[in-house]
Amino acid sequence: MNVAIIGTGNIGTDLLYKILKNSDYTLVAFVGRRESTKKLPDNVPYYSNGIQFFIDNPKSCDIVFDCTDAYSAAKNAIVFLEQDIIVIDMTPSKIGRMCVPNVNCECLRHTKNVNMVTCGGQVSIPLLKYLTTKCTVSYAEVVTQISSESAGMATRINVDKYIQTTESAIQNLTGINNCKVILNINPSPETVMQTTIFLKSTGGTFEDYDNFIDMMRKYVKGYTPEIQPTYISEDTLMVSVKVYGSEDYLSKYAGNLDVINCAAIEVANKICTLKNDNKHIKNMYDGILDI
Repeated sequence: MNVAIIGTGNIGTDLLYKILKNSDYTLVAFVGRRESTKKLPDNVPYYSNGIQFFIDNPKSCDIVFDCTDAYSAAKNAIVFLEQDIIVIDMTPSKIGRMCVPNVNCECLRHTKNVNMVTCGGQVSIPLLKYLTTKCTVSYAEVVTQISSESAGMATRINVDKYIQTTESAIQNLTGINNCKVILNINPSPETVMQTTIFLKSTGGTFEDYDNFIDMMRKYVKGYTPEIQPTYISEDTLMVSVKVYGSEDYLSKYAGNLDVINCAAIEVANKICTLKNDNKHIKNMYDGILDI
């Protein structure tokens, strides 16, 4: 599968190193908007002309990861749609279908533009979905803290969009209509990404919580339980997880970037599986018609 990355900030560069480790993908372009100031591996095809690269080289890839910002992603999406390129949008643009692995990957059958929500969404939504199967939830408050060093320029530009998109995704993908999302950017460089959830809820037992954690760690290895689901009052449930980065490019304190990139790779893997399944079905029908 030929893939490209547009956007060469923290998310794009970390994703680059993840793609290079995966033999299922061939990187055809790593695209920024200026000459690279980072030392990149010799085999990386770097281009500095932004979206113009794709205009000049139509249909150059099967999948493009858009790691720019929510405003640029809206403009880029038009180009990719015209070229029938599948977009995995890493920004909180809300253009494509919002997707969280283990929650709603069936949507991949019906869209060419997949939105990866936000880092906080990728951490909290699977957990909230799990909790809604165990107890009745009337309100959710999701508080995420990340290290200032892992919050690049695009992240800071997108803070308002981050909150809006995460709240919208929680409502749409978990059925919790009353929710609030808070993001804290901690100035300490050794701040581990941590998401703490408070729920107004009743009922529920959580004996299989470890199974949920194991499911998450299949594609986000740093997904780590901090506080088990615990009732801190009669109707208030609290749970907390930390996410450590896998240190492909950034430090272990950049779990917020790692989780959304790991989720994006998981989505790309599922897209590849769907394409292979469709090809297999087509070959079967071709064989029947030949008979």
